Amino acid sequence: MSFHLVLLMLAAFGASAFLTGWMRRVALSRGLLDVPNARSSHGVATPRGGGVAIVVSASVGFCLLAADQSLDVDVLIALLGGGLTVAVVGFIDDHRSLPASLRLGMHALAAVWAIAWMGGLPPLQIGGHTVQLGLGGYVLGVLGIVWTLNLFNFMDGIDGIAASEAVFVGIGAALVSLVGGGTPGIPGADLVFAAACGGFLLYNWPPARIFMGDVGSGFVGFVIAVLALGTLRHNSSAVWVWMLLGGVFFVDATVTLVRRVARGERAQEAHRSHAYQWLARRWKSHRRVTVTTIWVNLLWCLPCAFMATLFPEYALFILAVEFLPLAIAVSLAGAGRSERLS
Repeated sequence: MSFHLVLLMLAAFGASAFLTGWMRRVALSRGLLDVPNARSSHGVATPRGGGVAIVVSASVGFCLLAADQSLDVDVLIALLGGGLTVAVVGFIDDHRSLPASLRLGMHALAAVWAIAWMGGLPPLQIGGHTVQLGLGGYVLGVLGIVWTLNLFNFMDGIDGIAASEAVFVGIGAALVSLVGGGTPGIPGADLVFAAACGGFLLYNWPPARIFMGDVGSGFVGFVIAVLALGTLRHNSSAVWVWMLLGGVFFVDATVTLVRRVARGERAQEAHRSHAYQWLARRWKSHRRVTVTTIWVNLLWCLPCAFMATLFPEYALFILAVEFLPLAIAVSLAGAGRSERLS
């Protein structure tokens, strides 16, 4: 790790922490508070919109990496063009609720922008074979980005969980990439991104003093998806590794959505039926759930990601091995369970 990258990480962390504190003061002075309601997991009115700090500090960090020729310009344009679009939509939605169809449409446009600049979805390694997806790769890439950015929106429901997950995925992806031989530019962007999320986490750690809001959660999910695609351009099995790192979020959000839709509920309807939300109510502690998620990431998801990097021909099998117990665990915890049964 270069001295320049270390300085950039420290700057991203410090800038994010400073901006988060400033956003908190602004939100308090203007009454921009997330007031608890029947669908909330918190019990005290809390400032929102702190994710702006992540957006600004990470974006500036990416620009500096590109200026130093440590990050490809097309990746930078994909990140900023789509990421800032998602952030602006989230910021507006945080202050004035937007129709779900409009939000989804803008998310899709941002994803199309990113995929176009990245040149589509690169070949995927499936078992011992590398598969060229052609035009289908564009569709899968757009769907993957849209799902990932909304996934972080869904999972940003208790103190510290989304920000700590982003820090873990960023650092984990950089470590795994270096073990696998390195991917030009992307590990540095991973670490700068993780540092920006870490600065915000200082204020979001349970009990949270400010919330990320849609402006932050959508941006975080979008950046993670685009950085994964950037890694995939140099490593055809990288997408499975990124999914392994984000396994807890992917599994909880997916199981919850599938069970709710199967029961006839609307996918876009607000709810509190994710596994992490059930556990927060059962344990009466956001901190305990967030810390448990971190330990699962470190002791289960990270080793699986390393194994998939070392043995890419078995990456899909390792993905199944990781996801199956996670799916069982979140189902037992209540993922997607009807709230009327609580």
